[in-house]
Amino acid sequence: MVTASQITALFPAASAAHRASFAAKNEALFSQFGVTTANRLHFFLAQIGHESGGLSIADEGLSFSAERLVQVFRNRFPTIADAAPFARNPQKFANTVYGNRMGNGPASSGDGFRFHGRGYMQLTGREGYRKVGALTGLALETDPDLVKAPDNALLVALGFWKLKAANAACDAGDFKQVTKIVNGGTIGMADRLAWLDKVRRVLIPPPPKKLQPSKPLNILVQQALRAKGFTGIGAADGVIGARTTAAIFDFRQREGLGDGLLDDALLAALGITFP
Repeated sequence: MVTASQITALFPAASAAHRASFAAKNEALFSQFGVTTANRLHFFLAQIGHESGGLSIADEGLSFSAERLVQVFRNRFPTIADAAPFARNPQKFANTVYGNRMGNGPASSGDGFRFHGRGYMQLTGREGYRKVGALTGLALETDPDLVKAPDNALLVALGFWKLKAANAACDAGDFKQVTKIVNGGTIGMADRLAWLDKVRRVLIPPPPKKLQPSKPLNILVQQALRAKGFTGIGAADGVIGARTTAAIFDFRQREGLGDGLLDDALLAALGITFP
């Protein structure tokens, strides 16, 4: 599960509606689509972070100057004169460059613009909308804007992830291959790696900070353990003996805190604030 605070740290540019829906649904959806290991989760979050500008870009940018069209799409628009009719005309541009591709009809069908990139994975093309719609139970081919709705965006992104069988590449630890699966190439690789670094920093907590035992601290720990049902430790006398040590070990295992004795993770789990 990715918590609400982690979502805010990862995607501060996202709208409140997108962050709230992500927080409410991610645990169940990640389980449903098998995003249940560190690599699968981290790679997925990094990819949607790049593709959607941190969950803030709902639609693919399709408005270019003639100069930019020549620069980026030189094979299709070799000169400014060739590019001019498509400059700052998203619909004409998309219908032309996406026509007769990805399950779209010809430019005259309007499919290129109708099924332009949307959502966290920038789902593109009639075929992708149809297949991801079938996997998610959403009528994406009929209503393409469903892709970017806050209540659907994560589900659609995971449907795309499943369609592309991306989990297998995650299990191999191959982030570059995952990028190729998502993007068709390695465009934006530096930014994707920056997102992966951010995801790992946010989701992987720092190691627990060991604390110096002291009688006041020991007493607080013993009192908290007794309140948790570990009455066998006896009185809260500030001495960490065999019985208190055993209780701490049992509590740590129960809470998934790992091995150790006194550290900040233990205090947090016991609800102790200590200067």
